[in-house]
Amino acid sequence: MEIRRALPQDIRELLHCLKMKSKYAVLLVFVISLVIIEKENNFISRVSDKLKQSPQALAEANSTEVSPAPAKNGSLASLQELDAAFSQLRSHLYNITLQLAGDGDPGPRRHVLLMATTRTGSSFVGEFFNQQGSIFYLFEPLWHVEKTVTFLPGGASAVGSALVYRDVLKQLLLCDLYILENFISPVPEGHLTPFLFRRGSSHSLCEEPVCTPSTKKVFEKYYCKNRRCGPLNITLAAEACRRKQHVALKTVRIRQLEFLQPLVEDPRLDLRIIQLVRDPRAVLASRMVAFSGKYETWKKWASEGEAPLREEEVQRLRGNCESIRVSAELGLRRPGWLRGRYMLVRYEDVARAPLQKAREMFRFAGLPLTQQVEEWIGKNTQAPRDGNGVYSTCKNSSEQFDKWRFSMPFKLAQVVQDACGPAMQLFGYKLAGSPAALANRSFSLLEEAQPAWVT
Repeated sequence: MEIRRALPQDIRELLHCLKMKSKYAVLLVFVISLVIIEKENNFISRVSDKLKQSPQALAEANSTEVSPAPAKNGSLASLQELDAAFSQLRSHLYNITLQLAGDGDPGPRRHVLLMATTRTGSSFVGEFFNQQGSIFYLFEPLWHVEKTVTFLPGGASAVGSALVYRDVLKQLLLCDLYILENFISPVPEGHLTPFLFRRGSSHSLCEEPVCTPSTKKVFEKYYCKNRRCGPLNITLAAEACRRKQHVALKTVRIRQLEFLQPLVEDPRLDLRIIQLVRDPRAVLASRMVAFSGKYETWKKWASEGEAPLREEEVQRLRGNCESIRVSAELGLRRPGWLRGRYMLVRYEDVARAPLQKAREMFRFAGLPLTQQVEEWIGKNTQAPRDGNGVYSTCKNSSEQFDKWRFSMPFKLAQVVQDACGPAMQLFGYKLAGSPAALANRSFSLLEEAQPAWVT
């Protein structure tokens, strides 16, 4: 005791300072241990509350320095600064925990465009991306543009429609869903609309927080299938889009691949384009069922030999096939701007091996194929033979993809083959030379896919 009293005053203060620093060091280790063992403990909650009350501490917590700075009196760091350091350590440990759990940095944001034409199986293939929880998926949003803006086929009008579709598509991929308000009818009020086409085909638009409580006496033309939701809040949908890690969109209204070059080269987008094609004979057979009223002339001619086909209808068929072929040839040439960004997929290959093709498509897009997607594919490609509706995405896929050939009159197949021969040759669809060849189950009308289509 006498020795202690004999020490100079400044030495005693120094010893006291060191003692206090040691206590804070022990406290720091103790707190870190608590964070590791129990992230949401009471101590951390107290620290968080203090941070909310102190803008200075919050600013220091965002800095890269972990060690607390000395206080103005040069002795000890303030409790406020220690709290800031603790908060930063908690944040670092939480991020490490997420990474160890597999929920860390999910990689770059991808944008996927599934480009097809009607009745090519695009709704079915689009479900692969719709089932992936980290993907914000939109089903045919350009439908509203087509219904609002009138375009004449061919010439300058076709170019104009392609440019409008492209510009709207760009905004949608960037999660600017407000662009659709210019085309939805009636015009949304307060960013609310019950008229977004096939809303129920997008899980992201039918889950919380986008799915708001339903409103009585509000007519919803397009509604969620598995739960009751109120009118679509476009603001909430746009926010949900930004929160999701990736964006995918399916459309049958863009056919000119060359017009998408500005989107591919946009530094804000990491766009991957998947062009889905199908045997044009199967496409026509499916359209004659799904859009019966538009194909009355075809049906009468095929079944009764009456009302001969008008040349303009055959030319329209030829033009559709040619636009698909031209886009595919451009993609397969791999120009610099499109290299590594384009993939050609035949629906028939998806139908025969859906899980394998799904893996190829997700690998191309740089996306993980989750177990949820695999389970959906397994469940929805083994449907009963009599359970396949016109618009169903539940298929007995291995038996359905060439069912058309056993009901299509041969003369109708000949018309398609004459009009679409170059496209069929490019995609590996064999021509049927006789009615027997068309209906022969042992004769395949499908050549093996070329490796160049899937790389």
